[in-house]
Amino acid sequence: MTDDVTTTSDAGALLRVVLVDDHRLFRAGVRSEIGDRVDIVGEAGDVDEAVRVVRSTRPDVVLLDVHLPGGGGRAVLDACVDELPEVRFLALSVSDAADDVIDVVRGGARGYVTKTISGEDLVDAVRRVADGDAVFSPRLAGFVLDAFASGEVVDDAEDALDVLSPREREVMRLIARGYTYREVARDLVLSVRTVETHVSSVLRKLQLSNRHELAKWAKAHRVV
Repeated sequence: MTDDVTTTSDAGALLRVVLVDDHRLFRAGVRSEIGDRVDIVGEAGDVDEAVRVVRSTRPDVVLLDVHLPGGGGRAVLDACVDELPEVRFLALSVSDAADDVIDVVRGGARGYVTKTISGEDLVDAVRRVADGDAVFSPRLAGFVLDAFASGEVVDDAEDALDVLSPREREVMRLIARGYTYREVARDLVLSVRTVETHVSSVLRKLQLSNRHELAKWAKAHRVV
C-alpha cells in the first residue's frame, strides 16, 4: 500500500509531523486543517507503512490512530519507541475506550486525544507533546491516572531492569547519581531531549512518577 504514504519537504522551524490513519479522507482533513502550522512530512494507512515512514522521516511527532490494519497503533509503538526515542507519539482516535487509552500509553504514547478535537487544539497538543508534555483529553486523563494508581510496580530489580534498554539503564544510573539532563547528555553524547525521552520511558516502564522517585528506586535496589 505504498500509495498510502506521502512525504513532503522540510519547512524550516515548523514541527515535523507524520499522520497515521487508515482513512485517507480523514488524513486529508487533518492536513487541510493544520498543514499550514506544522510540516506534515509523511502519511501512512497501516502498521507496516507507518513503521517505514516514521523510520525514514524521524518526525518530531506522530499523530497515531489506535485501530489500524496490521496490528493497531500499539504495534507501531512497539516497533518504533525504543528504536527512535526522539520521536513523540500522540494518539488521535475516534475511540475513547479506557482499554485503548491505557494500551497506547503503556506502549509509549505521550498523549491521547479524540477526533472531536478542534484544529487549533490539535496543533497545541502536537506542540506540547513535542516539548515533552503529556497531553490528554480531560475525561481520558482519568483513565490513565486510575490505571497507574492501581497498577503493580515491579519489585524485583532484575525483572525491572530486563524491561529497560541498555541505554535506558545508563541514563537511569546517571540520573540516580544526581546528574542533570545536560550532564547526562554530555557524558553519553546525546541531546538533552533524547535524555528526557529516555527518562520518561524509564518512568513509564517502572511505573514511577518523577526523577526523584527514580533515584530512590535505583538506590533501594542497588542498581546505581
